[in-house]
Amino acid sequence: MNILRRAALLIFMVIIILFSLAGCNLPTSLSVSPSSQEGNSGGVGAGEGPAKEAEAGKPEPVVKEETITLTALGDILMHNTLIWAGQQPDGSYRFNFFSAVQDLIEQGDYSTTNLETALAGPETGYTGYPLFNSPDAIARHLKDSGVDGVVAANNHLLDRGFSGTQRTVEVLKSAELDTLGTKKSADDHGFLIKDIRGVKVGYLAYTYGTNGIELPREHSYFINILQREQILKDISVLRPQVDVLILVLHWGVEYSTEPAEEQRSLAREFLGAGVDAIIGSHPHVIQPVEVLNIGGKDKFVAYSIGNFIGDQDGDERNSGVMVQLKFLQEKLVYPDGTDTDAVHPPRLTEVLLTPTYSHSYWENGRQQFRVVSVEETIRKIKADEEKILTSQDLPVLENVLRATQERLGMTYRKFNTK
Repeated sequence: MNILRRAALLIFMVIIILFSLAGCNLPTSLSVSPSSQEGNSGGVGAGEGPAKEAEAGKPEPVVKEETITLTALGDILMHNTLIWAGQQPDGSYRFNFFSAVQDLIEQGDYSTTNLETALAGPETGYTGYPLFNSPDAIARHLKDSGVDGVVAANNHLLDRGFSGTQRTVEVLKSAELDTLGTKKSADDHGFLIKDIRGVKVGYLAYTYGTNGIELPREHSYFINILQREQILKDISVLRPQVDVLILVLHWGVEYSTEPAEEQRSLAREFLGAGVDAIIGSHPHVIQPVEVLNIGGKDKFVAYSIGNFIGDQDGDERNSGVMVQLKFLQEKLVYPDGTDTDAVHPPRLTEVLLTPTYSHSYWENGRQQFRVVSVEETIRKIKADEEKILTSQDLPVLENVLRATQERLGMTYRKFNTK
């Protein structure tokens, strides 16, 4: 019996020793798994190792703010008198319309204007209203003055036919100006996307028509025509690609000081569909502006910002407003500049409105034209710093300023939407 007990005890001890040895070898056999060989973080231990310790020791991210300014200028109407003002003795053309407001234009990270003329070349002659065709020099003058993009979708783009329209786009491109509202092909959406310090800004532009002049059927795609369903479709396609979306509409009734109810309705629908701001043109006079809160975001609409330069009758038709839209983007970054994934979509924080006035004057026996800031020019006249306009012009400028204030509202100068 004792022998059996000793044998059983010996067997039991051998089993314990074998299990102990097996237990010591078990972690070694699992120390390298397929997932860890492939660089994955599978398993609890992998998530609590050196990687987590390094993350825990990394400095806290800080908020980085980026503010961009988008500027819009009114209509440019190249009447005969403006064309003649730029003609040089040798037959070439050189313009100097915008030097007095160039610093304001250049404040914008991206500045646009509506150019209502064809640049079809000298073969068919340079003329103003009703069929505009201007020298190429106006394109270079715009670029040199700080303009970045030209709205071509307007009722005068086809004034010299489709060939003239094609040349207009080519001239603008050669002057390093973007063209808004035209397409390269039937498959082209006609979108313009600009990356401004990491903020992607999209532009869409449309015109109500082209004064009855039709495009060739095979090129009917070339100009964006204002059609509600198409605009809503384009917004839905472009919106996911950009941080800010600007819609430019050539619309409304000429010389009407108020937008139609249909325009107000469309504006709200487009803003609700994802547009951040609407800039209107065509009436050639200033119409009211609005800041609307839609879906918890402040959005802006200017139904018409009037004329930037031209030679029409009456102070009202030679008045405009320069719009500066400021958008703030906030994102979390590490102190070393490394980005995180946390980004707040840009929001409209300020709208600055600067009344402008286009006037003519005589220099060396020739009529010239220029655009001025109304308030700044009033200040310069009173301080005896203005070289062209005098105290005799103060009543006109003060009337223009008062009319602009009444049209836009007493808070015309600055809407702070924070």
